[in-house]
Amino acid sequence: MQVGLIGLGRMGRAIYERLTQHGCEVTAWDRDPRAMQAAAQRGWRLAEHPRAVTGAADSIVSIITEDHGVRALFRGQDGFLSGEVRGKLFIEMSTLQPMTGRELAPLVEAAGAALIEAPVLGTIPSVREGKLLALIGGRAEAVERARPVLALLTRKIVHMGPNGAGYAMKLAANLGLAAYIQAMAEALALGEREGLKLAQMLEVLSEAPTANAWLASKKGLLMGEPADITLDLKTLRKDIMSAVATGALDGTAMPLAAGVLASLSAAVAQGWGDRDIGDLVRFFRDHMGQRFKPE
Repeated sequence: MQVGLIGLGRMGRAIYERLTQHGCEVTAWDRDPRAMQAAAQRGWRLAEHPRAVTGAADSIVSIITEDHGVRALFRGQDGFLSGEVRGKLFIEMSTLQPMTGRELAPLVEAAGAALIEAPVLGTIPSVREGKLLALIGGRAEAVERARPVLALLTRKIVHMGPNGAGYAMKLAANLGLAAYIQAMAEALALGEREGLKLAQMLEVLSEAPTANAWLASKKGLLMGEPADITLDLKTLRKDIMSAVATGALDGTAMPLAAGVLASLSAAVAQGWGDRDIGDLVRFFRDHMGQRFKPE
């Protein structure tokens, strides 16, 4: 298969390697010159701009950070829609606001192409093992066209509905994760200030009704051990901002999300944005609130 790939961050690099290992000819591009230079040093096939990627592939995967960047991919100078795209399939895997999917789909279809969104649940190991969970929004016939590519990356594909629905589900999932991390941060801060040991608390919480796979994978990080970054705090903050913005447009009250966003924003403002989301627990414990001593 001839596949295009936009975005060579942590997830994008893993996707490139997974697709090429399974026989795909991948042509890639990233707006960051440093990412392009690193990819060139690896001998990867690269294009000069997004429009050139569409000329080299029938299916184009994009996975970048935010809504404005994706809009520019499609509508900007040398963007996808600046050239001939009739018959192309765009598989947009970023985590965006639902309105972005609903905005772009008619433009892509008017140009004779198809667009689905496929934000995923999973991290770098999930990509390498082909075990992502894809949350799809788009027309059913376009979803079927995307299956050969997605089958190399995912263990399951869930068609949530029309364009926008996949993004909505991803924001809902990330909001639940962020709320859990915030709860862990507050719980461990409370326990520590009551004299409990961190290791002891994590042992108990690992068997509590709220125990989950995320906690199991992050116990070492929460104990202060070195660990790979799966998702950084500034990106989770962006996702929660998107959830809050979507809720505002929909008229959905989101007081818990607003509180989580405040904690994430404080961490980013203090220079913790490039650290793993699990580090919010340590940031909260060390920097939020103050210790009172009895007189």
